[in-house]
Amino acid sequence: MAKATVSFGLVSIPVKLYSAGESSAGVHLNLLHAACGSRVRQQYYCPTEDVVVERRDLAKGYEFARDQFVVVDEEDLAALSTRPTNAIEIAEFVPISSVDPIFFDRAYYLGPDKGGDRPYRLLAEAMRQTGRVALARYAARGKNYLVLLRPFEEGLVMQQLHFADEIRSFSEVPIGEAEVKDKELELAKQLVEQITSEEFRPQTYEDESRKQLMELIERKIAGQEVTAAPREQPKAQVIDLMEALKASIAAGDASRDASRKPPQRATPAAKSKRRTATAGGTRRRKAK
Repeated sequence: MAKATVSFGLVSIPVKLYSAGESSAGVHLNLLHAACGSRVRQQYYCPTEDVVVERRDLAKGYEFARDQFVVVDEEDLAALSTRPTNAIEIAEFVPISSVDPIFFDRAYYLGPDKGGDRPYRLLAEAMRQTGRVALARYAARGKNYLVLLRPFEEGLVMQQLHFADEIRSFSEVPIGEAEVKDKELELAKQLVEQITSEEFRPQTYEDESRKQLMELIERKIAGQEVTAAPREQPKAQVIDLMEALKASIAAGDASRDASRKPPQRATPAAKSKRRTATAGGTRRRKAK
């Protein structure tokens, strides 16, 4: 995607940025005219003059009060634009546990550019052994970014971070008052332990909504009739928390026991019956 330089003290590491995710993973649906199936075009409308505004006649503005705007033109933006140095300047190293994932935005793979193999591996291994990640400033595409570099597999990942003022306070979320009872907490902890894994295996999960949508599209392309699946009945509201926890644990135990249950062995009588049937079949084939 781009080239950059990681500044690590007096060490400079030339790197290349690669996308870590597939932007085309989602299914994009276009807006069509239902009557003829043609794709529609977006238009901008001015309610004051009752006219359709062409793109060349558009301007950008900031609403500083209700329905009051100050115009910001391209020259203003160009004067404020950050010069793209493409330098990833490390400011400090911190424990990864000190950075809450709520700050994480996009992720990019970093790979060494020409001549950067050795210092690239040195930085990755130093962070891996010290348990630290790097906070850095990155200027690109006319903007300043706060980024985090962290070891990943054999190399490095650059995680774009939100700035502090972009994260809303959790105090805005109403959670109410409730008492946590000891017995309920013990059952909840037991349920957590019951379905705990020692590692994250993302390959065991997939986007079911996207999968179903693509299957529907393929069937419609093939000319098949598509019928709606019956809707799942809403689950009853939990009234007794203790009973719900106990039922969840019991269901988990039953599922685990079923998965561990060895295949059923045939009884001696069943084995004898199969041998008799096989021998009879053999005699009939010989007679023929």
